[in-house]
Amino acid sequence: MKINDVILRTVVKGVVFIVLTLGVYLFFAGHNAPGGGFIGGLVLGSAIVLLYLTYDIETVHKGMPFDFKKVAAFGVLLATGTAIGSIFFNVPFLTQTDSYFDIPLLGETHLSTVMIFEAGVALTVIGTLVTIILSISEDE
Repeated sequence: MKINDVILRTVVKGVVFIVLTLGVYLFFAGHNAPGGGFIGGLVLGSAIVLLYLTYDIETVHKGMPFDFKKVAAFGVLLATGTAIGSIFFNVPFLTQTDSYFDIPLLGETHLSTVMIFEAGVALTVIGTLVTIILSISEDE
């Protein structure tokens, strides 16, 4: 028997958009305020899990054809690569650099290499969270 969940699916579309927006905000606010890659990754991952709870796995995989194990592995590689990259510039481990850039449509924007590290952390958290949830939900 198929349950008619039109209201749930309609509400989730709006909620996922809000949660994704909050996750991106937390990610970008992280190097100047509370937030960052871990919290942003948890919020973004929770939006993906909400999609899996609302729709079936096949439907979500059509929209997001990612292997989340590979997403987590790429995140670890990215975070480790930025940490080790400082050695090639003869500076202490995990040293960051930052500057202001004039970006069209955004104006003068502050960018930092710590955002690359935080992106690796966020991808690792998203990949791990979704992989764990999918592993728990598998039928045996």
